[in-house]
Amino acid sequence: MLAMLQLLHGRSFEFTAFCLADSPLQHRLTSLDIPCHPVQFHDEQGLRLPREAVLEQLLPVLQAQHFDLLHANSLSMARLTGAFAEQLPVPCSGHLRDIIKLSRAAIRDLNRNRRLFAVSHATRDFHIKRGLNAETVSVCYNGVDTERFQPRPATGALKQELGLPADTRLCLTIGQIGLRKGQDVLAEAARLLTEQGDQQTHFVLVGERHSQKQESIDFDHALDTTFAQPGLAGRLHRLGYRDDIPFLMNEVDLLVHPAKQEPLGRVLLEAIASGLPLVATDVGGTCEIVDHERSALLVPPGEATALAGAIQRLLHDQSLSQSIAQHARQRAEERFTSERASRNMDACWQELCD
Repeated sequence: MLAMLQLLHGRSFEFTAFCLADSPLQHRLTSLDIPCHPVQFHDEQGLRLPREAVLEQLLPVLQAQHFDLLHANSLSMARLTGAFAEQLPVPCSGHLRDIIKLSRAAIRDLNRNRRLFAVSHATRDFHIKRGLNAETVSVCYNGVDTERFQPRPATGALKQELGLPADTRLCLTIGQIGLRKGQDVLAEAARLLTEQGDQQTHFVLVGERHSQKQESIDFDHALDTTFAQPGLAGRLHRLGYRDDIPFLMNEVDLLVHPAKQEPLGRVLLEAIASGLPLVATDVGGTCEIVDHERSALLVPPGEATALAGAIQRLLHDQSLSQSIAQHARQRAEERFTSERASRNMDACWQELCD
């Protein structure tokens, strides 16, 4: 969304944002010259405020200024705009970026928005089957900055940072650490590759665990336990949060995305734009981004054996790897640029405002 705002602000639309005060989002929006109105979503004890309390912060601004549309950039905010659509002085739209089961109350709230935009057909179909009004839901793919993410020769700097020999093969995985992202399946695939004699491949894990639930903590610790086994020790490199993803994608041999569900993975768009060979699970909107055997290798979710086999194919078949990288980049340029996504979103918003 930030990329689209940057391209559209001051051209076809003038944007104003509601967001947390003194947050990274506010700082980024301010850098784009987009005015921001602070909104609090939690009280002093950290408890979530009632929706009515959030509405009270929005209404004075909406009533005092002339706006043509209020867009909710998340499912939770789209629930709020839908719940209070009759009280709001402007039409409301919302984004659907998640594939999660919703309550009847959530579906009812969402259906009260004038229009909803799903990030993939998989996301749209999932929610329509559970009661969302098909007539109000359109698909608008996310885009990627194909200038920032593009193929570049590896410099070897990441291997130097990790203290690894130049002939080490690197598999990169990016995502919040948790069950839905499937890092446990990757760990098992790594173990299987080791059993088959692969001692040269190392695994780079970018992302953090945010959940403090015990099951999430146990999941996180189990990754370290697997990679502490004989043959795997020292081959998992946890980098935590990184803001240099374009650099990382140019320095590794392969992106592995073992997610168990994925509406339309941003990291997949960044990988194909970078011309990075990709192994991913065939879930959600992934097959709308890439074609199996042409711009990626797709495997069933939760199947470590299949994941290990696909990783091995791309690491050992340079011809296949190069072909997939080339077709992936072509796919990004043809269908998933930020400019294309912005034009599509612009057309949808213009229709709502007419």
